[in-house]
Amino acid sequence: MIAVEYHHDLKEVQSDARLATLLSSPCQSAPFDRLEWWQGLAAHCGLRPRLAVARNGEHCAVLPLQDDTRGTVSALANWYTFCFRPVVTPGADGTALLTALASDLAQRCHRLTLSGVPDEDGSASLVESAFRQAGWFVFRAACDSNHVLEPGGRDFAAYLAGRPGSLRTTLRRKGGKVHCDVLTTFDSAAWAEYEDIYAESWKPGEGSAAFLRGFAQEEGAAGRLRLGIARTGDGMAVAAQFWTVEGGTAFIHKLAHRENAKPLSPGTTLSAALFRHVIDEDRVRMIDFGTGDDAYKRDWMEQVRPRYRLTMLRVQHPANWSILAKNLARRLAGKANGG
Repeated sequence: MIAVEYHHDLKEVQSDARLATLLSSPCQSAPFDRLEWWQGLAAHCGLRPRLAVARNGEHCAVLPLQDDTRGTVSALANWYTFCFRPVVTPGADGTALLTALASDLAQRCHRLTLSGVPDEDGSASLVESAFRQAGWFVFRAACDSNHVLEPGGRDFAAYLAGRPGSLRTTLRRKGGKVHCDVLTTFDSAAWAEYEDIYAESWKPGEGSAAFLRGFAQEEGAAGRLRLGIARTGDGMAVAAQFWTVEGGTAFIHKLAHRENAKPLSPGTTLSAALFRHVIDEDRVRMIDFGTGDDAYKRDWMEQVRPRYRLTMLRVQHPANWSILAKNLARRLAGKANGG
């Protein structure tokens, strides 16, 4: 018998031993699948959680959601989240659990949108199938790209030898202009340098500095932080990168350099130092550069994986009729044009 429940207060989840264990490290080896990540989003980013849980005995499936406007729900995620997916107890019938969850959600909302869903692990297909079985109309479309690297037993020197010639030339010419440190524990002074560099970089304003600092502190306490700082000969910090490592994967969260230091290429040199660290010292199996199709990511990474947006609609609800009509019109036009 599958039971469905919802949690708006994430402290309730923390006090539930079975759920808290499932949603913690080492059961989850990516930060975006953990309860602490969702708690940070709720506390610092203004998101309103609706953690949907389907249980069948000791097995459960968790779909972390947030309430948007009346009658619509979306993923409990934002620009800091590399990927979004359901969390299912190993060995459980994920399709049955998520189908029961989708059926119950049909009584509570008329539209649900999940963005950034991967399918290399079958997540997008699992969610799509479950919601279709529960009577939802599902649109699936690619919405983003995820660049990754699998060292595959190479050391850093062998990996670097395969990088584009322009990148290797930059490292030869500019590599000595700055020196780099990689910190594995949280340091307030170093983090202040990161924030100062970010403020003077080409990057847009930080969405939630408090969220990011809190996450860095948690990762530092757990031994998963890799904070890189590049400095000139006089000690000026000119580039910073925020990575984490767990479960055999290095996640590249943030990188920035001061605009006035651009001629030194400090970001390139710092990237090389961090790649060297995670490949030769941490011996990771994968490096994940998050989402976005920036040109510089292609210099460092070797694979691109799609991320999908799943839009689930209740056909019976009038608010969805115009969306359904537009989709039908696009399909008919595609067929008429031979698509």
